[in-house]
Amino acid sequence: MKIALILAVLAAALVLMVPAASFVYESGGPGACARCHEMGTPVGQWMGSTHRKVPCADCHGDAMTTDPGFHLTNARRVLDHAQGNIPDRAHLRPSDIFSMLPRCQRCHQQEFAAWANGPHATPYKRIFLDQKHNSTRHLMDDCLRCHGAHLDAGVRDLVQPMNRKGPWTLIRAELSDRPAIPCLSCHALHRAGMPLEDRRLESRTLGNRQERFRPSLAFYDRREQESIPASMLPVPAVLDGDRPVKMSPDPRGALCYQCHAPMSTMQVRSGDDRTPIGVHEGLSCLACHDKHRQTTHASCSTCHPRLSNCGLDVEKMDTTFAKPGSAHNVHFVKCQDCHPKGVPPRKLAAAKAP
Repeated sequence: MKIALILAVLAAALVLMVPAASFVYESGGPGACARCHEMGTPVGQWMGSTHRKVPCADCHGDAMTTDPGFHLTNARRVLDHAQGNIPDRAHLRPSDIFSMLPRCQRCHQQEFAAWANGPHATPYKRIFLDQKHNSTRHLMDDCLRCHGAHLDAGVRDLVQPMNRKGPWTLIRAELSDRPAIPCLSCHALHRAGMPLEDRRLESRTLGNRQERFRPSLAFYDRREQESIPASMLPVPAVLDGDRPVKMSPDPRGALCYQCHAPMSTMQVRSGDDRTPIGVHEGLSCLACHDKHRQTTHASCSTCHPRLSNCGLDVEKMDTTFAKPGSAHNVHFVKCQDCHPKGVPPRKLAAAKAP
């Protein structure tokens, strides 16, 4: 009887040790986290970040979190410290990233809903089990640069076989319905900046001084395991033949180019490039695409009057905006594409001519 009681007490102690580790972290607030060598830098960054008014537990979980993996991770970290196995830096695991998604949603409901209904919420299975893609191009680790940037493994540890014949299956089946491009692919929690203030104050600020995008906008570099702020990302020099293409100065576009980039030739339309040329040359990606949902429905009416220079409804022209199978891709369409014999004078100007 005594042995059974002792075993029960030991078992209870072991079970309680797991959430106890989380309680130790939480009870001391950010200061408790900062006492660990590998957490000093992240906590310091958080204190100067746009999220500095948000407690650590709101994003990373607390002692009452029901996810066993969260508590096991904290218990493992305590054990590592006890054994002297202290890493230089602490990194979020894929499971941590997915656990944070509903926490992002709590504060950013509108943005989250738009992202969840857009192409960037595409799950792993749709990306890596795409028969059309896999039968024409070899899967490689570089695929993970954009689709699965936080994955703690290589592509051969994710999907098999590594050929163009298939059939392909996900080795990491738990990732099947997980989003391949979660929030932290394009946003950094600890990026330096001011917290988002009352939007009513923005109306009192001159237009050229208003914030264009949040400081948290950043690209997660899988190789460096760091988020690079959008303001530090370069805008590529794209060519249309030998002609340099006029590029938008919008720094948000530099984030798009990390994935939607041309081939090494830097030619427009190569690779996954969508750099606008022709009538839309110089426009930012965000001039037409919604920043989270990527919809373009309102893009034409935002800039154009109802009728074009030709006197035609721009939303009904023969472009991919109105017809997916059109030969005139809206990114690259030029007046000459529809007027090979020469662009006629504007109808409005012609009407005013004597």
